[in-house]
Amino acid sequence: MDHRMQARLKWVNLYEQIGHAGLVCQRCGISRPTLRKWLKRYEEFGLEGLKDTSRKPKTSPQQKIDEEKVGWILKLRTENNLGARRIQNELKRQHRFSISLSTIHKVLTTQDVKPLRRPAREKRAQRYSKKIPGERVQIDTCKIAPGLYQYTAVDDCTRYQILEVYSCRNAPNTLDFLEKVVEEMPFPIQRVQTDRGREFFAYKVQEWLMEYCIKFRPVRPRSPHLNGKVKRAQRTDLEEFYANIDLQDPHLRDRLAEWQQYYNWERTHGSIGMAPIDRFLELKDRTPFWDEVIEHYDQSKELLREQNYEVDRRLVELK
Repeated sequence: MDHRMQARLKWVNLYEQIGHAGLVCQRCGISRPTLRKWLKRYEEFGLEGLKDTSRKPKTSPQQKIDEEKVGWILKLRTENNLGARRIQNELKRQHRFSISLSTIHKVLTTQDVKPLRRPAREKRAQRYSKKIPGERVQIDTCKIAPGLYQYTAVDDCTRYQILEVYSCRNAPNTLDFLEKVVEEMPFPIQRVQTDRGREFFAYKVQEWLMEYCIKFRPVRPRSPHLNGKVKRAQRTDLEEFYANIDLQDPHLRDRLAEWQQYYNWERTHGSIGMAPIDRFLELKDRTPFWDEVIEHYDQSKELLREQNYEVDRRLVELK
C-alpha cells in the first residue's frame, strides 16, 4: 500500500470514528467532495477503491481517428509500402477521408511500424521546370502487363497528366493518344518531347504534329532523366493506382479516367505544392492561346526526324 492509499484509508477510518465530515476535513486538510469521493469508493470496492485510476476518458467524441481508419493506414503501409504522404493521398482517393500527416505519423509510431527502407540515391540531377503551361509536354509509354500498355503525357510546367491504355505500342495508337492529349489538356501544346521509341517516329505521327503546329523534340538515347517528369508520373501511377486495381476489371479505362481526374484536380503534387489544375490557374494569364502558338510556329525549321540518333543528328546539322 503506497502513501496515498494510506492517507485515504486514514481519512475513511477517522470519519468512521468521529462521524463528522467537517471535522475530518478540517483535521486532514481536505475538501468535503474529496472525502465523499473516497468514502463512496471505499464502500463500493473496499481497499481496491482507494487506488488511483486512469483519468483517460472512456469515449472521445473529438477523436480524429478510430480503429477502422487505423486499419486503413496500416494496410496501405504494410501491403503497398507507402509513405505518409502517399497514405494521405490514398485515404482521400479511396475513402474520401482527409487527415493530417502528423496524425498518420502518430499512428505509424504508436503501432511500432518499421520505417520504409529505400536505397540511397546517387547524385541527383538538377531539376528544372518550364515557366509556361504547354511549353513542353513529355510523352512516354510503359508496360503494365502483357498486352496492356499505358501512354502518359505530362506537362513540364504544371504536371497536368493525360493517360490511356492500349493493347500495343504503335503509330495508330500514338495518333489516337495525341488527339486525346490535345483535346483534354486545358492549354495549347507547343512542343512534345519523347524518347526514341519506334511508335513516335512514324511519319504519320510526325506529319500530324506538324499539322497541329506542335514541335517534335526527341531526346538523345540513354537519357531517361531528360524525361524525368513523365517517368516519375508513371511510377506514381504504378504505385498508387495499379497497385490497388484489378487489371482484369472490364471498366479499367473508366477507373483510369477517375484516377486522372483525381491526379489533376485533387492530389497535391509534391514538387509544386498544389494540384496541377491549381498550378495552371495560377499561370493562366501567362498561357498563350492556340492562335498565338500557330502564329509563332515556323514549319520551315521542322523536319521529319529519324529514330537512329546518329542519322538524325546529322540531318539536323545539315538543316
